[in-house]
Amino acid sequence: MSKNKTLAAAEIPGDFKRNYERVLGQNNGQANASFAYRALVQTTSDQLIASWKATNKAISQSDNRRVCYLSLEFLIGRLLRNALLSLDIDAPARLALEQLGLDLETVAQQEHDAGLGNGGLGRLAACFLDSCATLRLPVVGYGLRYRYGMFHQIIKDGYQIETPDSWLREGFAWETERFELAQVVRFGATAGADDVLAIPYDVPVPGYHNGIVNTLRLWSAAATDEFDLDEFHSGDYNEAVAAKNAAENITMVLYPNDATESGRELRLRQQYFLASASLQDTLRLWCKEHGSDFSRFAKKNCFQLNDTHPAVAVPELMRLLLDEQGLTWDAAWSITQQTMAYTNHTLLPEALEVWSEALFDRLLPRVLEIIREINTRFVAELELHWPGDDERIRRMSLFTEGHNSMVRMAYLAIVGSSSVNGVARLHSQLLQEGLFRDFFELWPERFNNKTNGVTQRRWLAACNRELAALISSRIGAGWITNLDELEQLREHADDATLQQAWRKAKLANKERLAELLQDRCGVRIDTDMLFDVQVKRIHEYKRQLLNLLHAVHLYDRILQGDGDELVPRAIIIGGKAAPGYEMAKSIIKCINSVADVINTDARTDGKLRLLFYPDYNVSAMEVICPAAELSEQISTAGKEASGTGNMKFMMNGALTIGTLDGANVEILEAVGDENFFLFGLTVDEIAELRPDYDPVSIIAGDADFLRVMQLLESGHFNGEENDVFDAVVNSIRNPHDQWMTAADFRAFVDAQRRVEASYKDVAGWTRMS
Repeated sequence: MSKNKTLAAAEIPGDFKRNYERVLGQNNGQANASFAYRALVQTTSDQLIASWKATNKAISQSDNRRVCYLSLEFLIGRLLRNALLSLDIDAPARLALEQLGLDLETVAQQEHDAGLGNGGLGRLAACFLDSCATLRLPVVGYGLRYRYGMFHQIIKDGYQIETPDSWLREGFAWETERFELAQVVRFGATAGADDVLAIPYDVPVPGYHNGIVNTLRLWSAAATDEFDLDEFHSGDYNEAVAAKNAAENITMVLYPNDATESGRELRLRQQYFLASASLQDTLRLWCKEHGSDFSRFAKKNCFQLNDTHPAVAVPELMRLLLDEQGLTWDAAWSITQQTMAYTNHTLLPEALEVWSEALFDRLLPRVLEIIREINTRFVAELELHWPGDDERIRRMSLFTEGHNSMVRMAYLAIVGSSSVNGVARLHSQLLQEGLFRDFFELWPERFNNKTNGVTQRRWLAACNRELAALISSRIGAGWITNLDELEQLREHADDATLQQAWRKAKLANKERLAELLQDRCGVRIDTDMLFDVQVKRIHEYKRQLLNLLHAVHLYDRILQGDGDELVPRAIIIGGKAAPGYEMAKSIIKCINSVADVINTDARTDGKLRLLFYPDYNVSAMEVICPAAELSEQISTAGKEASGTGNMKFMMNGALTIGTLDGANVEILEAVGDENFFLFGLTVDEIAELRPDYDPVSIIAGDADFLRVMQLLESGHFNGEENDVFDAVVNSIRNPHDQWMTAADFRAFVDAQRRVEASYKDVAGWTRMS
């Protein structure tokens, strides 16, 4: 530790005591975990502030290219543990808390998860910012400060119930309001009539042990005028605050339901609000330093669009350069294309956003004018490139045809960008061969792959301290900033002493998770069971349903008298279904109904448990992934863009059972066939089978599968609810099931048998781990 770091660390206990007693007015002789948390955050922030200012000054004075990362999601979770790790002040923080008789684990629990995201896309964004700070890259994240984040999930009678996630109710101790940097975002055709104020709140993003602190800037929406006082005094209270409420609604809720026209309008408002405020902020900085000279702007700025949500940034940057800065079309378009870059996160066509031209015309008429002009020029380019190919030109247009014309936002992002990337090698390949094939044939040089990653600092060093210390004791701590150094563990994998310590660390994590599961699910699981985990968004393509079928199959084996041959197993499933996604909600209900029967049947004692973890979030994952032994990555091949959960599990020593999908392909190459339980149809095999897919025959021809379906259809798991399984069973038997769940059942069961055989070989399993 350097001299400066030593001095900083030595100051922590005294600074904490001062913040606890004087700033928060607490008696140092009385322990209060909530106030201790706030005092520790203040103490940690005090350590960050000088580096934060120095980083911003260095970025301002440097001639490096700056990156603005635009994302509707930043799933940052809790920040305290990560900040302590990055600043290397974990030990003095613990010492400060011990003076109050408190431990860090208890105090850290006081922090609410910042649920500003849904799944992998938002988690990637958070990890990306962490890595950029650690790599000393000048990157600022731009997102929205949702008042209510991802909903809380309550399980009632097996059903998902959504309740508001009021994560800001006690404030957010890490943020700094920067009202002086507020921007005005204009909606509608009349200037001033529908203006909204974008107020920035900055969150520090510290690099690991390097003195760099980058910024996550979250925009909060407010009315330009609080309310009409005259209307209020006249008694028209609702109308008096209507503008204020309409403005604040923009950043009220993450992903409002877009099943209604008002919901769709709010979603588009959110996206434009993010794009406009962020671009204005960047142009403000540029003009402050360079005046009206934009000749080098493209060389010194990049806007990374994290999925299709911020695609409206393309025409908005054009609007700002044309209307506000007075540039010509050609100059503005050149800057736009050079500075925009687009990351695609999905292969599902329905997830590629489209907005009606009528909605654009009502909400953003000037932006629509610019999109039309972009399309006119783009179509002219296509006609030169493919003369007479009207069908291709129709397919590639930024607008759909017909009465209710729609704007294709993904196409807009591609046309306006210099770079388009997928998030795993297979995903990028499938984008080029399928979804974006026409664009790839036009501009092959724009397309590339950037496989997703997760930061080992949060997902191993911070959340699995015992294993992290064990790894560092053998190969040094260089892996914390260079993950490739974990390769050195290969030469130690057969070391019996290391294997014993490895199992001890895993057992400690399993005990911690077992306590959490008993608290949240009311079910106690034995830690000598195989911890088989699938936690992620609930979606048909992720095939939690296939996992459920296997759970029923194991239960059936017990009923058939084969229970003594089973490896005792706890199957843990968690995740949230989108509020409007009825099939995903049905799957959750079915999992809970099956779990109720399995967990209360005396014949399964010590052999099988099935649990659905409610309200899964980042903090839960920090307990779950260190304890997992088997990671379920079982999506239908060709449907998962990447999958970052698989990476978190693997770096914590879990083995993967998975299909050749997403990042599984590259993980399999990295670890080798012998350390991966591969099963299932490939992308090409699925395409070949699909025209003749007959799940009814598949089920009838497999005795194990047939018994599983009979259990599901017989009412064995239904209780008093007769139709619980109808939609799910029908989807499995449907020949048009695009997820082809039945097709992979036998291969999945056989792969799970290989898992059982491997788990019985303790040394062999530990070596693989």
